[in-house]
Amino acid sequence: MRSVEFTPKSLPAAGRRIPNSEIRCPCKESNEKSQFTSMTNPKENMEEIRTLCRKWGASLFGVADLSFLKKEEILLPSGTIDRLPFAISVGYPLSDSILEGIEGAPSPHYFHHYQRVNILLDTIGLVVSSTIQEKGCRAMPIATSQIVDWKNQKGHLSHKHLARWAGLGWIGRNNLLVNEKFGSRVRLVTILTDLPLEANSPLGKDCGSCRACIKVCPAEAIKERPEDFDHLRCYEQLKAFSKTLHFSHHICGICVKACRGPK
Repeated sequence: MRSVEFTPKSLPAAGRRIPNSEIRCPCKESNEKSQFTSMTNPKENMEEIRTLCRKWGASLFGVADLSFLKKEEILLPSGTIDRLPFAISVGYPLSDSILEGIEGAPSPHYFHHYQRVNILLDTIGLVVSSTIQEKGCRAMPIATSQIVDWKNQKGHLSHKHLARWAGLGWIGRNNLLVNEKFGSRVRLVTILTDLPLEANSPLGKDCGSCRACIKVCPAEAIKERPEDFDHLRCYEQLKAFSKTLHFSHHICGICVKACRGPK
């Protein structure tokens, strides 16, 4: 970053307030050069955002058209989906080595890793949103892990369902996104935007004959059919882990460890 030197002539008189019109960020010139080559080209926009996410370490990237989404399925201000019709879904893989250390309960190592990955994804959400806004479009990052409806255990929206619509996987028997490469060993973040983008399509796949998650679930919440997943049993187990292990998050990781995706 280039330094900014102040000379006596550049200093304001004592007590004088500097008008906003006179304030110029020294990075503005470089920022302007990084803007999208063509705001109206959905394919180019998508590739530039994908490249940006990869620079920050993301392994999964997809876009969902939100026209399918029912407005009651999101907990955001009225009209949000009308104003921001696309969802950018970004995924970051969890460490296989850390997951392998989970034996019957989430480990302190996994708890720390889970938090750090969430922070990184939230940072990617902020960077992508800022980049889009610099071009003159709108963007809204959605927190990776934030409950806003504690009674029903819901966030502003479902990252995993939007990731499914963005072609990143399907909802498995464990009620998590299952990616073809990483299984359920991923964390997700979503950015809503009106930037013109090319939307992906759902994969139309499922877990097939794999039932690795069913036998390891300590709450017996995972069933044969994904739609029979017992949310209450799962949540009670998460609460028990949080209380006994003194974790500030409701996490488990046992079925995440078990799910490596189709092999």
